[in-house]
Amino acid sequence: MITYGDKITIEEGKCGGKPCIRGMRITVYDVLDYLAGGMTPEEILDDFPDLTMEDIPACLQFAADRERSQMVVAG
Repeated sequence: MITYGDKITIEEGKCGGKPCIRGMRITVYDVLDYLAGGMTPEEILDDFPDLTMEDIPACLQFAADRERSQMVVAG
């Protein structure tokens, strides 16, 4: 199982309070957007050398957990 507790940070005043990677100004949204746009993890790491390969799945897990917590069961 992938954990993201030490990878994803949310700080008031940094990037508008959006979830960031390890306190940097690279948001989870940025990484997800690059992946959705077709970039490979390797291409993202080339563009952002401060990221690590472990940061990518942490973003995906964070987004999946957030989506799961917002699911509404229709009855």
